[in-house]
Amino acid sequence: MADQQSPGKTKGPRLWSQLRATWRIVRKRGPSEVQFWFIALAIGIAAGFAAIAFRYGVDTLQTFVYSTPDVHILHSYAASLDWWWVLLIPACGGLVVGILLHRFTDDGRVRSVAEVIEAAALTEGRVQRRRGLVSALASMVTLSSGGSTGREGPVVHLAAVLSSYVAGWMRADGIHGRDLLGCAVAAAVSASFNAPIAGALFALEVVLRHFAVHAFAPIAIASVAGTVVSRLVYGDVTEFVLPVQSALEFYVELPAFLILGLLCGLVAVVLMRSIFWADDFASRWQARTGLPRWGRPAVAGLLLGLLAIWWPHIIGVGYETTSAALTGSLVLHEAILYVILKVVAVAITMGGRMGGGVFSPSLMVGALTGLGFGIVATGLFPEVSGSGTLYALAGMGAVAAAVLGAPISTTLIVFELTGDWQTGLAVMVSVSLAAALASRMVDRSFFLTQLERRGVHLAAGPQTWLLGTFKVASIMRATGHPRAADPDICQELVMTGTWLRQDSTLEQAMPLFEKTNATFLPVVHFPDADSPPEIWGALFQVDALKALNRALAMTAAEEHS
Repeated sequence: MADQQSPGKTKGPRLWSQLRATWRIVRKRGPSEVQFWFIALAIGIAAGFAAIAFRYGVDTLQTFVYSTPDVHILHSYAASLDWWWVLLIPACGGLVVGILLHRFTDDGRVRSVAEVIEAAALTEGRVQRRRGLVSALASMVTLSSGGSTGREGPVVHLAAVLSSYVAGWMRADGIHGRDLLGCAVAAAVSASFNAPIAGALFALEVVLRHFAVHAFAPIAIASVAGTVVSRLVYGDVTEFVLPVQSALEFYVELPAFLILGLLCGLVAVVLMRSIFWADDFASRWQARTGLPRWGRPAVAGLLLGLLAIWWPHIIGVGYETTSAALTGSLVLHEAILYVILKVVAVAITMGGRMGGGVFSPSLMVGALTGLGFGIVATGLFPEVSGSGTLYALAGMGAVAAAVLGAPISTTLIVFELTGDWQTGLAVMVSVSLAAALASRMVDRSFFLTQLERRGVHLAAGPQTWLLGTFKVASIMRATGHPRAADPDICQELVMTGTWLRQDSTLEQAMPLFEKTNATFLPVVHFPDADSPPEIWGALFQVDALKALNRALAMTAAEEHS
């Protein structure tokens, strides 16, 4: 009888062959909707493990350098160390960060959430992968050595690096690339904070900046997958534990939460502007003194160490102080002092080009601001007031929402971090007013203001930032075009200085059209520095408007699909 292979021996190779064939089809034609859901599930699991790995790395290094068995009570252990050790740990961490960024990045900056938002808008959901991995490592060192930032920014960017690899393997188009990015970000946020609902909404509200139906299902799948990974590792626990559930005297006490929202909006603006001012000041000081790029984070770490000698509360993410505010364990002068110190510490850390994000610091600043306000409010009107810790909870959400520019997802994150769903009205009132006020005083959020300072105009909407994506060379009519511009008129315009370079974008072209009222603008090229400009062609205003209109229509179609 002929030797026959058993079904078990052929099943494995046959399955592998089918998977490879399916993957080739996905790369060639793009995934179907159901196939993309399975890809989203895989991305969610991978991003969840990446977030867990980052958190585990920070906790392990922090435990090693500060000799603490529990990072949630870090500052208590840091206070027991010798002063010189508290001083040197952040300085050495800053030096390591500086060397990493100097060696592996071109500008010495850590990549974070702002770059992920930029990628969703301008680069089809792809981020810089090598620099992203280095930024994650630099942020891990920063947080482990006492940098006064948070872990959500590095985790979000690390997830974006992961999705960029997958998008490259799939040869994904812009829509699928952005959806993959949203899936990875949602899973990373939900795994990092055990907040599946907020993770999905954060990806839609902050990163993709739309709520398209086609993106919601895969992002929700990925977010749930990230949460499951987190709960398998850490259990189903909330990040902060509140005392007794508070009761809110709705009609009498709501005006106080309105005022708290306005106060938190102002505090959020101070926090954001302090970071930007510190970055500008440090850049001017660095240029004036000739400090090498790698030395800037080291100096920032040294300043943090000096502060931490007297006030170790500024070290790291600040779980212990945030929890103390939410449980009402601090008095009024402590809450005010720690708000000021935390703002200063965050500004030093981020102005010094160390790593980390702003979400966790904004939670701490908000909780302290809310507690301070609550102590005053309940002291003035004790007979109609609830618990002061309720104000801490509302303040925590209000400052974070104003900084992130994400009132919906931040409100849900606060609920999921604390497990307290009974005080939703108070939190929503404070969050909405804080976000509305702060958005008028900055470019909508901390991240969009960061991009605006770099010349990336996303805050005003696609009608503005899309202009920067079109090179005039790709739209112009060359000199040999059947309907090319009149060469004599082009020469006259060049003589008067009315022209565009071949590497210009519509962002430079459209204001010039409006200023000159010209039908077309010559596009020139300079062979070298001393040569006169050579006319390559002309950009017609009607062609520019057609290209912009098509792009706006495609953007609207994606956002409403």
